[in-house]
Amino acid sequence: MSTYSRKGSHSVRPYRSESIGSLVRQARQELGLSQHALAEALMSLSNNYGVSRTEIARWERGKRVPGPYWRGWLSSALGVPAEQLGAAARAARARRAATTGPARTDSTDAGDGIHG
Repeated sequence: MSTYSRKGSHSVRPYRSESIGSLVRQARQELGLSQHALAEALMSLSNNYGVSRTEIARWERGKRVPGPYWRGWLSSALGVPAEQLGAAARAARARRAATTGPARTDSTDAGDGIHG
């Protein structure tokens, strides 16, 4: 099993299949950052002002999953390996898919190209 240690931290935690929301929240809190401070750090690192405290809250609550772009910056800001963030994003998407069930299809819009 692979492990990692965050800079300045003496604890070593194993890779796990936790959701990205709980991973981001835990790492943010371990660093003593508020959601607003994390958003500010991401904006400063990325030079992209398209993230806010509200978006951080959505990620942490599991309402949204940060894409690869923001996961890269989260890795830098939080000191969490990008691979672990990617695995956590996949776990979050899998949990969401399991709770929502299969995609709904409407028989009137099957898209088979047959008319009439």
